[in-house]
Amino acid sequence: MESLEGKRIVVTGTARGIGAAVLHAFVRAGARVAGIDRDVERGEAVALAASERGPGAAWFHAADVGDRTAVEAAFAAADGVLGGLDALVHAAGIERRCAAERISDAEWDEMLAVNARGTMLTNQAAFARLRDVGGSIVNFGSDSGLVPHLNGAHYSAAKAAVMAWTRTVAHEWGRYGIRVNSVLPAVHTPMYDEYLGRLPDDELVQHREKMRLRIPLGGRLGDAQRDLAPVLAFLVSDASRFITGQLIPVDGGKVSVR
Repeated sequence: MESLEGKRIVVTGTARGIGAAVLHAFVRAGARVAGIDRDVERGEAVALAASERGPGAAWFHAADVGDRTAVEAAFAAADGVLGGLDALVHAAGIERRCAAERISDAEWDEMLAVNARGTMLTNQAAFARLRDVGGSIVNFGSDSGLVPHLNGAHYSAAKAAVMAWTRTVAHEWGRYGIRVNSVLPAVHTPMYDEYLGRLPDDELVQHREKMRLRIPLGGRLGDAQRDLAPVLAFLVSDASRFITGQLIPVDGGKVSVR
């Protein structure tokens, strides 16, 4: 994995799952990382554990990424402990299942608030700190924004919005030396375990067979630390200085982006 020694990075969604794995990996690579999540107890524990393992360091700041005031406060606090910013990895997000005809206004609004507005707010906060120095922003898209996502039309719509936003701001902010890319991960997370836990036995068998056929590399989801974190480290490092506006699947071949 790329060395991130001296890099100052904000990572969102660090209380568990991908965000927690990425924070740990970045700290091991030498970065100074400020984690943001709305789960204070877990977020603080993850940051403490990562710092104890070094050689980088981690801090935690509580915020709901869909709330502009909270996001601005968290980034200001992160700025204070990091002494500036070099990159943002915006991993925070939610996924819900519901038939399209039954999605309520509240469910739609929550999905767009966290996944789409959260991307806008965190990216704007990062831009304010990167516009004079350049840097990298990595947003989390999904293949659900490219192909049908049955019983998740609101999630699909939110992730499509994230990816469209990413491509557009990459062009708008390139003149400031800011790179903006989106990863489309297919990795094992607690959220995925929760989804599997809701499936009846027959549907669980069907799902596992479908994954075996859809993912050429191993027939199952990847590992956040081994498979995704090195790609993210590359995207926030200087090695990716000429890459922007891209949708980058990290999914074992599950989808192709053209």
